[in-house]
Amino acid sequence: MNHPKVFENRALARGYRFVGGVDEAGRGPLAGPVVSAAVILPADFDTGDIDDSKKLTPLKRNRLYDFIYSKAISVGIGIIDPIEIDRINILQASLLSMAISVDNLKPQPDYLLIDGKFTIPFDLPQQAIPKGDTLSVSIGAASIVAKVTRDRLMELYDAEYPQYGLARHKGYPTKAHKEAIRRFGASPIHRKSFKGVKQCH
Repeated sequence: MNHPKVFENRALARGYRFVGGVDEAGRGPLAGPVVSAAVILPADFDTGDIDDSKKLTPLKRNRLYDFIYSKAISVGIGIIDPIEIDRINILQASLLSMAISVDNLKPQPDYLLIDGKFTIPFDLPQQAIPKGDTLSVSIGAASIVAKVTRDRLMELYDAEYPQYGLARHKGYPTKAHKEAIRRFGASPIHRKSFKGVKQCH
């Protein structure tokens, strides 16, 4: 199925020129940053294989990541580290990382489509769309860029903290990851406020 452009087309029909889709990756992990992406796609973008990043294989995600970067009008990234996540909580950190990703778009969008129930702290007209990564092509594209960017960061962290197996589980609370935290304690990139970490540092 071609990925829907209904939200994008509706905004364009209302006179907006640059519609940005925004999504995040990494709310659930015990380690690593939360990463957001904002993507403005051209109106004639071929929606093809774009889908919620969680439904795609890593190989397909990586291919689509390159395709999105080659076709997009603009891509912006926002990253909030674990220290800030612990300080302001994961929901606020997710919304802030989304706002940063929008701020990094050049040109700036004039309308935003946000994945989830919440709008973000950014002074632009915007619409929050629950399950937006399956309902909007630009949010779907943002979900792929955010996930691939975060996965690559976790692979770099794996080289620094090899005892946790971060390249495999990307910081998510797998049995092996929780066992490694119990055994080695928390690393500097673990989220100290999260259950499963806070009792181990």
